[in-house]
Amino acid sequence: MNIPRTSFPRIVIIGGGFAGVALAKKLSKQEVQVVLLDRNNYHTFQPLLYQVSTGGLEPDSIAYPIRKILKDFPNFYFRLANVEEIDTIKNKVITNIGNLNFDYLVVASGSTTNFFGNADVEKYSMAMKTIPQSLNLRSLILENFEDALLTSDLNERNALMNFVIVGGGPTGVELAGALAEIKKGILPKDYPDLDTRLAQIHIIQSSDCILKGMSENASKKAEDFLEKLGVNIWKNVRVTNYDGETVTTNTDLTFKTATLVWAAGVKGATIKGLDAEEFISRGNRILVNEFNQVKGFNHVFAIGDIACLVSDEFPNGFPMMAQPAIQQGDQLGDNILKFIEEKPMTPFSYKDKGAMATIGRNKAVVDLKNWKFQGVFAWYVWMFVHLFFLIGFRNRMVVFVNWVYNYVRFDREARLIIRPFKKHSRKRK
Repeated sequence: MNIPRTSFPRIVIIGGGFAGVALAKKLSKQEVQVVLLDRNNYHTFQPLLYQVSTGGLEPDSIAYPIRKILKDFPNFYFRLANVEEIDTIKNKVITNIGNLNFDYLVVASGSTTNFFGNADVEKYSMAMKTIPQSLNLRSLILENFEDALLTSDLNERNALMNFVIVGGGPTGVELAGALAEIKKGILPKDYPDLDTRLAQIHIIQSSDCILKGMSENASKKAEDFLEKLGVNIWKNVRVTNYDGETVTTNTDLTFKTATLVWAAGVKGATIKGLDAEEFISRGNRILVNEFNQVKGFNHVFAIGDIACLVSDEFPNGFPMMAQPAIQQGDQLGDNILKFIEEKPMTPFSYKDKGAMATIGRNKAVVDLKNWKFQGVFAWYVWMFVHLFFLIGFRNRMVVFVNWVYNYVRFDREARLIIRPFKKHSRKRK
């Protein structure tokens, strides 16, 4: 990989998400060599992926070059690579561009969509965990309406204009709200010769409420907001299969749709070498102790979505969200330096700063530790927080200008089919 040799300890970080970037920034000016590996050369602000999918933002406004984040820091190196295996005996990372030895390894590989073993759902549905996936979904949504114009089959037209979202968490709720606003304000103008009133948006939730991790009031208010926007919410319903045309459930409900968006859960993106049963917990996450050390190792750590730190308050590990990842990356930076200097490390303690979700224009729910509120003010708070955590002044300005323009004009300028997407077709018998 052409990484220079050094007398400093080499710390290899796998993953340029929230956790990996937070750790790299923490270590950037210390007497260590930091090597960050990622399959993309950019960091993605995942909470706004749904806006890329629905034409509210272009992808470059929520992505930022990893090299630019840490360009002024000495002893930092980035390599574009797919990590294929971790050799914990020889302290070596094996990638598609070569092998790299390490003194300390931090796995921050994040998470991937969890289809719960359903091969058909994985094949025919749409995920929304990466920028390419979001662009694919955007293209498919727009292509469906173009195809709806061309068919004279009413059932086919309805299926092309029906959208089923599986999962009532923040991702599913925010995507449903955005699609409902497109149906209300944009489609009638773009497709005057198509009865877009027939378009349907469905959320299927396996439990008895949406936004399950938030307060009961937030869940109820979000449901009210969505219903006023015309979104159909189906609770206590579990999807059992999707063949590209028909969604079947554990009830007598079925849905004809050309677009099923799977937002029902994620699982840890494990890597060969640290995927043995003794390392893995529920959700395919790597078991770590209170210092984020992987079970059985002193010099191998895991942080972010991939890490499962079990506690009395969080028996299944911390939520797979940005805040725990950022906090773990920041504290591990201090702890690794202490470990190198043979000083006692500090146990990780998660500071829950709350949760929030937006359901569209002037509609959001916010749960803080001592304050829970909904509506217009919550929507402004949601916007401010997301702008604050975006990396880069340009990205903040681009997103802010887009939001102001979309609000004033009730429009989404990025509804472009840049690269056509064709999903898998159902095999006919």
